[in-house]
Amino acid sequence: MKLTTAAQMRELDRQAIALRGIPSIELMEHAARHVAEAALDTLSAWPGRVAVFCGSGNNGGDGIGAARRFIRHGVRVRVFLVGDMSKQTPDTREELRRLARHNVTPEVFDGKNADQAAFIKSAHIVIDALFGVGLSREIAPDSPYAAAIDCINQSPGKVISVDIPSGIEADTGRILGRAVRADRTVTFTAAKIGHAVGKGAIYSGDVSIHDIGIPDDLKKSMICSVQTAGASFAREAIPKRKTDGHKGDFGKILIIGGSVGYTGAPYLAASAAIHSGCGLVFLGVPESIWPTEAAKCVSAMPFPLPEDVYSGKLNHKALGLILKRLGNCDALALGPGLGKSPEITRLVCEILKITEKPVILDADGINALSGHIDILNARRDRVTILTPHDGEFARITRFTDGDRVGAARDFAMRHGCILVLKGHRTLTASPSGTVLVNTTGNSGLAKGGSGDVLTGIISSLLAQGATPVQAAAGGVWLHGRAGDLAADTMTPYAMTPEDIIYHLPRVFMEIHDINYII
Repeated sequence: MKLTTAAQMRELDRQAIALRGIPSIELMEHAARHVAEAALDTLSAWPGRVAVFCGSGNNGGDGIGAARRFIRHGVRVRVFLVGDMSKQTPDTREELRRLARHNVTPEVFDGKNADQAAFIKSAHIVIDALFGVGLSREIAPDSPYAAAIDCINQSPGKVISVDIPSGIEADTGRILGRAVRADRTVTFTAAKIGHAVGKGAIYSGDVSIHDIGIPDDLKKSMICSVQTAGASFAREAIPKRKTDGHKGDFGKILIIGGSVGYTGAPYLAASAAIHSGCGLVFLGVPESIWPTEAAKCVSAMPFPLPEDVYSGKLNHKALGLILKRLGNCDALALGPGLGKSPEITRLVCEILKITEKPVILDADGINALSGHIDILNARRDRVTILTPHDGEFARITRFTDGDRVGAARDFAMRHGCILVLKGHRTLTASPSGTVLVNTTGNSGLAKGGSGDVLTGIISSLLAQGATPVQAAAGGVWLHGRAGDLAADTMTPYAMTPEDIIYHLPRVFMEIHDINYII
């Protein structure tokens, strides 16, 4: 699904009005009708009471137009105006004129007005039509907008936001000071980036997209660099299996990781790779933990590597053995449980410099790039996939928070790699500038080891023949969906990273009638 920016939506509206001759008030009327219909469908009592909060822009006009329709249905409605009404847009003023024909007088919102507060508290539905997608400045804490947002959020009624919850930045999903927390958002023409990422993905509630009369050819011509990646994308990412194939036909990967105290991470990555279709999985670990990995791994093939006897971490002497093993593999997963040390940093950097093979870099493999990020630039013509969470990403960049989409895109384009920025609504950014937003997953994934499972899945898909972007974004979807199934049966509290792996078979059965080729 395409995710648009505020600028793209403004341009689409402009083209419809200026180039196709569609009156702007007609677009507003369609929007108002959809808002009213959504509210009427949600009413828990009839005829019910609705409070409508309106700003001075076109978003407020949508709310006023919806109020007129409530009156026609016998719903008791009060309209509260917020902000400088001298800045009303022409269409909003026209909606006010039309509302006046129904003998309804909008009220200036006063956060200290007891009568207004009592009505809002008793309202079954509260409409948030304060700001549209154009908001880009922080909402001052002492402003009437802040008071109105607080009032909306404190209301016991169902909250419906028009286009996007007021206070959410449309292009980033971040909160601009404070924001409305909606139960439902009625948006128009296309979803916005802020509906799918950041706090916007949480504050928007259930999002429904409605047509307001923008011509289809204009919508289809819109190029969106940010999109969601769903089940159909994941289905395409799973390579078909040859009916007469052997284990060598289904990918060979090498996983390098583990250290004393971190024996679970490499095992989880290897197990996930096997359970997502990989034909052969080799696992290189420090020699002191090799017996543990050998006992755990039934299907993967662990082997020992030279280590620092004092730290239990790999040392630089492992380089030659790793490169030799990698020569017969299709991809390398580097980092799960690897640990941090000067030797680890040296080893990781040397591997990245030397190997031509695709590399999936995770955990301490990513941490080793701190201060050595130029190594990625030298691999621009090779496949490198990084899978950091925000903390690991911050160690190799200046990223703090806020615009995760922009930060991920800029990093991938600057360094010629694929970045999987893990977290709520994990992002997959490519060197071309596209960003895919994942929509699966839950809080049960926020446990140590879940990222190692993801590394194994991505590595497996890549080795089997998926494109790097397919492997990355498709792997994220599969991982999240397996996590959702695990949470359904075990709850997010009780589920473990191993449960994600155990639910992978159900995911494959859900999205794929396992197709074989001759």
